Amino acid sequence: MKKIVALGGGVGAAKLVRGLAKVLPSENLTVIVNVGDDIDLYGLHISPDLDIIMYTLAGVVDETKGWGIADDTFNCLETLGKLGFETWFKIGDRDLAVHIARTKMLKEGMKLSQATQRLCRMFGIKTKVLPMSDNPVQTKIQTAEGLFLDFQEYFVKRGTMDTVASVIFEGADKAEPTNGVIEEIRQAERVIICPSNPILSIAPILAIKKIRNTLETVDAPIIGVSPIVGGKALKGPADRVMTSLGFESSAYGVAKFYGNMLKRFIIDEVDKEQKKRIEALGVKVTVANTVMRNLDDSVRLAKIVVDAE
Repeated sequence: MKKIVALGGGVGAAKLVRGLAKVLPSENLTVIVNVGDDIDLYGLHISPDLDIIMYTLAGVVDETKGWGIADDTFNCLETLGKLGFETWFKIGDRDLAVHIARTKMLKEGMKLSQATQRLCRMFGIKTKVLPMSDNPVQTKIQTAEGLFLDFQEYFVKRGTMDTVASVIFEGADKAEPTNGVIEEIRQAERVIICPSNPILSIAPILAIKKIRNTLETVDAPIIGVSPIVGGKALKGPADRVMTSLGFESSAYGVAKFYGNMLKRFIIDEVDKEQKKRIEALGVKVTVANTVMRNLDDSVRLAKIVVDAE
């Protein structure tokens, strides 16, 4: 059975990881997760991408929203609003408990990776989930209007409506990979770049030099899954961000963004006419149905990814 390392963040990654967890033994799967969109709010440390992965693997994610915990209530948030606090970041009551637990662990001296491992055990998750770094890396957005925004301010508070002029990963130049990340990549039989936002979810991971250098020299094939289908992002602003930064919003544009790091790229059937263009970049292409609407879809795509050469 192949040992797989998956890189990602957000809903697309969580859906594929859910499928991978069904077709692989837990000891054969490691997920390296973006933490560039972490935020400290109400005195709590919140790791949205780690939480999406955890909640999805634990089977408690809100399937409709793609984030948060299913059937959550928002009593605490409503009370905060009545007390005059901003409530644009929608934290449910059960979700809040996780942030409280994580923050307590961090204040007691745990690293983020250690707190993540403990939370995974609490949720009964056996898959290894690693934040890309225990050091702070903050994704910052500079808008075309000259605003300089924290990621969640751009993504949630302002609803991704700003045109992105540039993206900066503060702290990435000094950040070290989480203990075990480099070893997991080197020992992998294949590395999967999940169908996550290339610029906002994958690029923060690649911005850590030791991770990028390892990926560029690793023997294992790196297989990507396009998050762009028919020129549009299935969820989130990936298409608009790529366009505003000068990249083509297409499966081809994503493949070109990753460059010679990729050995194989999996694109959706609606983009099959882009196969030859992508192959001209020196990347093998698999055409498949990449849209994951349910668990069966996630398992189907996971099997394609695992079997791809």
